[in-house]
Amino acid sequence: MHTRELAAALGEIDVVFNGEVSPAESGCARYCCPAEDATYLRTPNSRVPAKLLNRFLHKGAHHFTDHEATMRRLLPQCARAMADGTLKDDGYAPHGLIQADWRSWPATQARAVETFVRAWWRAALRTPEPPCPAPDIFETTCAILDEVTGPLTDWTPTPEADTHLAAFLEQWLDDLLLSRPPGLLWEPSDATLTELQTWLGEHAPARLRSLGLTDLADRAALLALPYDSRWNDPYWSR
Repeated sequence: MHTRELAAALGEIDVVFNGEVSPAESGCARYCCPAEDATYLRTPNSRVPAKLLNRFLHKGAHHFTDHEATMRRLLPQCARAMADGTLKDDGYAPHGLIQADWRSWPATQARAVETFVRAWWRAALRTPEPPCPAPDIFETTCAILDEVTGPLTDWTPTPEADTHLAAFLEQWLDDLLLSRPPGLLWEPSDATLTELQTWLGEHAPARLRSLGLTDLADRAALLALPYDSRWNDPYWSR
């Protein structure tokens, strides 16, 4: 994906995290991080092989001597792999930034992370076929930011954004109707999940009808209702 905003955010990540290193990193040598692999994390300004980058970014934080420092070390390469779609899931844990307390990092670093993640999501909304499915990008964005308010604010009506909205609801509406969180690695609070359901129930139906998705629109509208009212709605008897 490429937008001017995303390019600027990637440039800021490069500047802010240039030279970061995890100086004492040994990794989990017993199982998944041989000594030669951990050397990359102790060495600044060198590229990590793509397969190793994928693995490091999807390992649990307990696999590292200093997970926070490791994420800062990997961020420039990680952000670009997210933008071009080459970052693949190669582990059993969520994306490393989801596991990191990055908002506690120095202000310039925390701001660079948030700016990049929002720019990455907005670029996906403007791209007809992003390198990763838009529903997955939304899930990762919300999980990293630990909120839905900003990403939903970004989800303004455009042909591409509405198509992605339809794809998201086709994939996750059944879970949302049951008040289950969408996705596998995102665990929103009850308040956050309610915020997402309410927004979708209020904003999605008209946008879906403009795409000719009448039944999906009718079911999406149920998300604005309290749980019991949702299941007693006349929709189900039609």
